[in-house]
Amino acid sequence: MTRNYFHLHLVSDSTGETLIAVSRAVVAQYQGTVSIEHVYPLVRNADQLARVINEIQSAPGIVLYTLVDEALSSELQAACAEFGAVSLSVLEPIVNLFHSYLGPSQSPRPGAQHTLNSEYFRRIEALNYTMAHDDGQMVDEFEDADVVILGVSRTSKTPTSIYLANRGIKTANLPLVPGAPIPPSIFALRRPLVVGLLAAPERIVQIRENRLLSLNVADNTSYVDRAMVSDEIAQSRRLFNQRQWPMIDVTRRSIEETAAAIMDLYRSHQLKFMGE
Repeated sequence: MTRNYFHLHLVSDSTGETLIAVSRAVVAQYQGTVSIEHVYPLVRNADQLARVINEIQSAPGIVLYTLVDEALSSELQAACAEFGAVSLSVLEPIVNLFHSYLGPSQSPRPGAQHTLNSEYFRRIEALNYTMAHDDGQMVDEFEDADVVILGVSRTSKTPTSIYLANRGIKTANLPLVPGAPIPPSIFALRRPLVVGLLAAPERIVQIRENRLLSLNVADNTSYVDRAMVSDEIAQSRRLFNQRQWPMIDVTRRSIEETAAAIMDLYRSHQLKFMGE
């Protein structure tokens, strides 16, 4: 397949995370097309912008920007028009919508979304908790979690937990290992939402084989035996059914999609818990 390349310039007066997320979501729709990203964070004065404009002029392409300062925004837009780079203020349509409903902002501030507020510290607390309770660590403290994830090896428990923690959700996870008893405290959990992750045996075997290959370990073990893996997954499914824990099949889901499904379940769980 022929790959097409283009330069993608992302100019932000903050971290650039918004632009990166939005642009990658769109680029993913173009199979065979690859963006060469140029990220320019914390652009907040004319000198910084001048350096950015020189970079864009040397490799024109698509320019996306989030600049609160109207003078900088206008200067970048004019420069792009001058040497034929297409540009778009990603926030402008949203800001205009808010203006039409709420009126103009009283104090536009670059990077205001990253203020060290209670939400920020809640995410940090969730990350600290999640890292300390990964892979069955400190299982006696799982009652303090918001979400507890169970699943056999290679069902993406850890990355999903970290993603949820970045959304402020304290997450613990426990691997289901053949022959290893589940700690009794898991069955006594009341406050957290307990979620089981499942995947097709073929997918689990594939991931495990790649894992063993990266570790330079022989793959002639029950860890990657198709029948044994199928039995592991069947046992985990029976457990989830018996305990009436919600299950999510992650075979064709990204980490983000799995986390979104868990967050939806968690919102319902919170309402149910508050109603008791």
